[in-house]
Amino acid sequence: MKPVLYDYDIYPKAFVGNTEKTITIQPLGDHVAFRQDATYSVQVLKVNQANMRTYPERSGRSTVTATPDEDGCLRVTAYFEGEGEHYLNVHLDDRCICTLSVYSLDEDMAGRVPQRGDLHLHTRRSDGSQSPAITAANYRGYGYDFMVISDHNRYYPSLEAIQAFGDVSDVAIIPGEEVHLPLNDVHYINFGGTYSINALVVGGPNDEKAGSDLAWRSLDGNAPDPLTREEYQDMIRERAKNVPLANESERLSYAVLEWTYEHMQKNGGFGVFVHPYWLCQCMQIPEEYTRFIYENHPFDGFEVLGGENYFGQNGFQTALYYEMRAKGIDTAAVGATDSHSSHAEHNRNALICSTIVFAKENTREGLIEALKDKYSVAVDTISAEYRLVGDFRWIRYGSFLMENYFPVHDLVCQTEGHYLKRHFNGDKRATEVLKAMKGQLPELQKKYFDL
Repeated sequence: MKPVLYDYDIYPKAFVGNTEKTITIQPLGDHVAFRQDATYSVQVLKVNQANMRTYPERSGRSTVTATPDEDGCLRVTAYFEGEGEHYLNVHLDDRCICTLSVYSLDEDMAGRVPQRGDLHLHTRRSDGSQSPAITAANYRGYGYDFMVISDHNRYYPSLEAIQAFGDVSDVAIIPGEEVHLPLNDVHYINFGGTYSINALVVGGPNDEKAGSDLAWRSLDGNAPDPLTREEYQDMIRERAKNVPLANESERLSYAVLEWTYEHMQKNGGFGVFVHPYWLCQCMQIPEEYTRFIYENHPFDGFEVLGGENYFGQNGFQTALYYEMRAKGIDTAAVGATDSHSSHAEHNRNALICSTIVFAKENTREGLIEALKDKYSVAVDTISAEYRLVGDFRWIRYGSFLMENYFPVHDLVCQTEGHYLKRHFNGDKRATEVLKAMKGQLPELQKKYFDL
């Protein structure tokens, strides 16, 4: 966290621009208290307008004065132009006391609060290491606002995680699965769909718990009747006849993807095309076939970052994403860990990537609405020098959030994650602590985002 954020809080941090706004600067300790008998000068500088001495004609600059209120806070009222980051340089007697940042946004961001999370996580129910509940608790502790348990072939682990915490937390645990159907090797995430796509074919791994019980293969008790494997394969082989690819394996695979995406549209989910450049001896998918899939896009979001820490996966996927955008094919940018162990101190890849979604609600419906409208940016945290992938607008705003909001946000989540694990393991005192803590994150977001 930036040193200045240990000494000062500033709020709101983000708001709709082209308006006059009052910003509160709160000293966090008497060692940085504002003098009650002093008048402070505050320069408000829009960052993208550059140095005021070199470019004096540029706008987005003002200087205001303020004296501390009785509560010790400095309140600064200024006009904030357009969209972008603004520095507030607080001076006393020609000495700069501190520099803090706020961000003004265009009107389409009204009501949209940044929610950070993961669209691709595995647990012990498939090839991961911890149970769904412990995985969810650990990632809440790392600062996630939302997550999906997307175990291979299985939808029911995501429902287990949702049930584990009931209403003791504000974290959004989204139903989902990684889809693996016969005749197709392309990996696909069902994020938020109301029923399992894996369970649409009889005899899959989701049946080990669900069987014919709709409670473990759907969110609301509704799902299409499953097909036998023979019925499914006959249907896919017939559909594949219309796929314009030379190789039968790819025709069959693509027919499965199309059928999967049709169900994603029926169950209200968000379909993610994941890690085509994953190296498993060779690339997981032939590159020409990857391009065919992308150009015909039977998916909603592309996992530009995720799963591995080598450039040959994330770097190539990022390059493909930007190349396709240049061709006019725009999809939501997604970053995900593809985590197989939620113990970050023992798994380098546990926290390598995530997604920031600018959503009106931190709910299944709110997140999917924002993702489908491409209000998202992928976050690369393979190293301490984070990177962002997506629309340049969201990269700029996301960078501001990574520097000025999420470090404070994550401190709140750390404690909650600890108590969620204790609650799951039967500690009644932890349950009481969680009840007292509930609402902290929504209150923090209301304080920082005047949207």
